[in-house]
Amino acid sequence: MLGTRAHAQDAGTTEDGGAARAERELQRTDAGWAVETDAPLSEDAGVPEPAFTPPVMVQDSPAPYPPGLASDGVAGVVKLELLIDDAGQVESATLVEGLHPLLDRAALHAAPSLRFAPATLDGLPVAVRLSFEYRFEAPAPAMSEGATPAAPITLKGLVRAKGNRRPLVGATLVSDAHPDAPVQADVDGRFEARWPAGVHAVRITAPGHKPGVFREGLKANEALEVVYGLEPLIINPYETVVRGDRERTEVSRVTLHDAELREVPGTMGDPFRVVMLLPGVGSMVSGVAYPVVRGSQPAATGYFLDGIRVPILFHLFLGPAVIHPDFIDAIDFYPGSPPPRYGRLMGGAIDGRLSRPRDDGVHGSAYADLINAGFFIETPFKDTGTNVSLAGRYSYTPWLIALAANQLQSPPPPGRENPKVVLDFWDYQGRVEQRLGEGTLRLFAFGSSDTFGSEAQDAWGDTAMQSIIFHRVDLRHRHPVGPGELEVGGTWGLDRFAIVSRSPPGEATEIHIDQGHWSARLGYTATLSPSATLRAGADVEHKRAIVELLQQDGGSDADVEVTPVALGTFMGAWTELVWQPHEKWAVVPGLRVDNYHLSPGIDRRALEPRLTVRHKVSEALTLKGGAGLFHQPPTTLISLPVVDVGSLLLGLQQGVQLSVGAEWKAWRGLEVGLDVYLNPMLRTLELTPFADEGMVDDDTPDTGTPPAGSRRGMQLGDGGGIPDRSGFDFPDFRGSGMAYGMEFLLRHPLGDNWFGWLSYSLQRSTRRTRFHRYDAEGHRVGEAEANLPFAFDQTHILNLVLSYKFANNITLGGVLHFNTGRPEYGTLGTQTHRPGEDASGRPAWVKVDRDRVDRLPAFLRFDVRLSRSWVYDTFSLEAYLDMLNVTLRRETLGFEYEGGNGFPLRKDAVGLPIALPILGVKGRY
Repeated sequence: MLGTRAHAQDAGTTEDGGAARAERELQRTDAGWAVETDAPLSEDAGVPEPAFTPPVMVQDSPAPYPPGLASDGVAGVVKLELLIDDAGQVESATLVEGLHPLLDRAALHAAPSLRFAPATLDGLPVAVRLSFEYRFEAPAPAMSEGATPAAPITLKGLVRAKGNRRPLVGATLVSDAHPDAPVQADVDGRFEARWPAGVHAVRITAPGHKPGVFREGLKANEALEVVYGLEPLIINPYETVVRGDRERTEVSRVTLHDAELREVPGTMGDPFRVVMLLPGVGSMVSGVAYPVVRGSQPAATGYFLDGIRVPILFHLFLGPAVIHPDFIDAIDFYPGSPPPRYGRLMGGAIDGRLSRPRDDGVHGSAYADLINAGFFIETPFKDTGTNVSLAGRYSYTPWLIALAANQLQSPPPPGRENPKVVLDFWDYQGRVEQRLGEGTLRLFAFGSSDTFGSEAQDAWGDTAMQSIIFHRVDLRHRHPVGPGELEVGGTWGLDRFAIVSRSPPGEATEIHIDQGHWSARLGYTATLSPSATLRAGADVEHKRAIVELLQQDGGSDADVEVTPVALGTFMGAWTELVWQPHEKWAVVPGLRVDNYHLSPGIDRRALEPRLTVRHKVSEALTLKGGAGLFHQPPTTLISLPVVDVGSLLLGLQQGVQLSVGAEWKAWRGLEVGLDVYLNPMLRTLELTPFADEGMVDDDTPDTGTPPAGSRRGMQLGDGGGIPDRSGFDFPDFRGSGMAYGMEFLLRHPLGDNWFGWLSYSLQRSTRRTRFHRYDAEGHRVGEAEANLPFAFDQTHILNLVLSYKFANNITLGGVLHFNTGRPEYGTLGTQTHRPGEDASGRPAWVKVDRDRVDRLPAFLRFDVRLSRSWVYDTFSLEAYLDMLNVTLRRETLGFEYEGGNGFPLRKDAVGLPIALPILGVKGRY
């Protein structure tokens, strides 16, 4: 039943000529609907009123009366407010006036299936907000004595969807023998029919599902109980799901859900790899999923899992993430100015939110593809309020690679065996969640192992292996306290990093690093008033690193040394206030304070003020801006144990992040985002050889004294635990830099069986760099210093992502990725050379100065994903082909400059066509 008041939304125009949404009040008059305007009232103004035509219902969606209320006789009206989009679909339903929780729930479940001919304003379809009522009448009471009794129940049961087993609310059952007595399933999908005895052809219909016909033989005094399953028109459709995501109070955040995480081509179905296709993200090498976010080092971006810092995010650099995809519900990506709860970072933050435990039964999945297999299972224990979830994956690539290597390698000499190539990984996750009164207690454990290299298969072979292993166990408790919610948590962890090198007859070097990890967290969120929310927290993290060094030099006895190299404690506290002085304004000041302690006697302190401002110009357009100060310990290219603790003697990195932007909810659900940022890096300590040229090719003779630009390590102890580091000479890694750019995102979220986005980044990242000068013959003649592009700087990055699910349950998606080249510094190859002459006048390659190098060629890549799904009574099955770089294009990583000394000059590109074809099958229960 439609209400008599409504609001129309049409596209207006902003002052600068851009589009904006305006909401106008509508009133029913004797002459029809009147649209309120801002024009002054005048009888002879000559301004025609806008012509409005209200929506017309074309498909009803009755709300079934809950059987559990039949004996109570509750009757009345549930009032809703519907937002109907310009296609006539219900975008949202809001409860205005309730009647009973079960009746309210029935109405809210039924309303999204209503369909309308869209409203029009001056002939154009517009969205409209209107009142809608569901009127419930109580079932007829039981007959009194002498009256005809109600017919007995002869058929009852459950109507659910095949595959996911979800109850089909409002499913309609009609018997061919009794067509005037249809029955509807309630909010739990259950029904009761009082049909006469005999054979009935029961036809069942439900929106979004294929009709089903079932023949049943009913008896007069017996209730037949059944479970009916209807096949969905589209298996796991791309549906628009209304979620209770937290309100936006950040400058930049992109949140991805569901299929946006698992069905993006070229990502192997892994949620975290999708981040590589978002604005502001560059790459070291195509396919390597360690993001270069806004020109920072990959290690400057923090990876989190429900707030837990994850040391290593991806298996073997090219592989999937270390967390099973089904454990991830959503990913929040902050390319810049992350909230103060994410501390000790110079770049962005990536936080994966764990999926919520389901209490409606056992659920699980299993998959296998060309590189690994995995499983996920969760089960509730309703009697105790407990939910248990387990997941794990194991790679069988060693067997596949061994087969390929045996075919590609040259046959070994008689009596010998070729070394075995090893690329092995596994991971595990386990969760136990327990309801405790109004709160929850959760134990979550996860870990990962990666081993790669070559292993000797006989006594005369060489072994070169590396391995990275970590474990985390997290216990946290959430409970309402006062006006807010308190969270208390603690985490134990262990990181292990090993390098093993063995050569016959008896030479060996092994380095094993173990880093123990303890941390505790405290967080509190409280609503102080309708316009103010306080968030605050504190954390402490303790790390102890031990290095075991084994050396053997041709002898039978190995020299083993075990040394504690670092003992550090990080402590921090943060707070932020979300203040909304007006419904159109949100001001979020924040502050973070950190102390970094390295035993003995080294303390670094950091004070980090933050500020975010958001202004809602209209319902569709929001302007935003933010600023903050950030610190982080020295970083390597990717995060490794010991580095963030042991390198504290060098000091802290410091940077500022400034950004402004706009968010626009455009036509038909499209979302548009634009961000402009400026990140001055006031002090960098990037422990890589990419910054200063002398760090990688310095051929200065060794005179026994530290070279210019180096400094001696500080005395850290007297042999009583932490070793003396005064014998080490550390290069001077101190530097500075600047990153700035513009990011654009056009996104269609899940809905209408497709999703996708277009992202574009225009960016520049520079570092203050020392480099050599060369003469015309390539001889070093001096040094210089300048602000040069970062080693992984890419000026233009474009990503186009599209995925569509067809009615025959075939899904096809594609990704188009383009990036311009990085500077040819020799990071992964050789520095730029130019044709010249040697001292004898013959053609020769001449190395150029670093401020005059070329850019590597641009790279274009196309990824594709094709899948087909089948549904059965209790599970669904999907077969898929996912391929990164389907065209096998080669990304140029550098050049080899050959020739000279009388031979012709030749310039050959260096690079491999990195392609990852993944053929697999996955079942869901």
